Amino acid sequence: MKIAKTLALLLLPFYCFSQIPEYYNSINFSLTGDALKDELAVLITETHTNELVYTPEVWNALKLGDLDPENSENVLLVYGYNDEDDDPDNDRTRDKDLSCHNTSCTGKWVREHVYPRSLGNPNLEFEGPGSDAHHLRSVDYYMNNSRSNKRFADGSGNASVITGGYFYPGDEWKGDVARMMMYMYVRYQSRCLPVVVGSGSTSYSEDMPDIFLEWNTEDPVSEYEMNRNNVLNDMQGNRNPFIDNPYLATIIWGGADAEDTWLLDNEDFTSTDLVVYPTVTTGTIYIDNINGLNYTYTIYNMMGQEIKSTIIDNKIEMNSYQSGIYILNIKIKNKIKSFRILLK
Repeated sequence: MKIAKTLALLLLPFYCFSQIPEYYNSINFSLTGDALKDELAVLITETHTNELVYTPEVWNALKLGDLDPENSENVLLVYGYNDEDDDPDNDRTRDKDLSCHNTSCTGKWVREHVYPRSLGNPNLEFEGPGSDAHHLRSVDYYMNNSRSNKRFADGSGNASVITGGYFYPGDEWKGDVARMMMYMYVRYQSRCLPVVVGSGSTSYSEDMPDIFLEWNTEDPVSEYEMNRNNVLNDMQGNRNPFIDNPYLATIIWGGADAEDTWLLDNEDFTSTDLVVYPTVTTGTIYIDNINGLNYTYTIYNMMGQEIKSTIIDNKIEMNSYQSGIYILNIKIKNKIKSFRILLK
């Protein structure tokens, strides 16, 4: 049984990176730009069959969707980054039962509207977009106050208020934020414009700030995001398409190519270009570069955190990393192929 489960995990990326889920059967993926955006809007609106009640259903959604993959007794706190110091305001995780339902919230978590209610057109209130859990996250009480309704801006490192009164969500969370803002725009259109909540240039598309397209590329989808999307699909009926395939943002708004998990545009990257072995290893992975192609690779842990990135290297040493499952992304000519690695 254990061997079967291991094999299933190792085979998962070859399924995920070649099959478009049945949920998207109505979508014509030969479309681009607004035409594709409009089809996705119809889909995620029509399948949004259950609008959650802000209290108590949203609390329940966060306690299920925000679970820490490494400890199911905790929730992950958006923008959080440090559980090791003495400052609870920057905690990354917290007991799922320490939610705050009153005004004495120190050391507890509350609900963060990642798209601030006050920036909606009109105010998002506590129903409709205001109770859509696809953009609601568990957050430390004081971190929630620190973010308030500040617009997002580019930065680096951990979450912080930055020059000009903007807010940077942190390296770990910026991709999550970008994909939530894309969802809110497609789902609610002019009520939740990305340019209202994101700062900076719109050189790729006048609808979408560059930072969101860049964050979507730089911070890939994590196991946590994927699980959350499934949980909310069960509860609300709809999905966030940009979690299922970040490359949809590239097709719609442009910018650098994000990861194409369905290989919608992968004709230049065949299974014979590179051979990766062994995918079950005690520390060393080899890349057989049959055709001498130029490539880069990036390794992520199952939280979606980047742990290594470099140009051509046909021998990858992972002896210094903890045992577990990792994702190896290899990029050729803006096409990405993913391999799941089990490090024993």
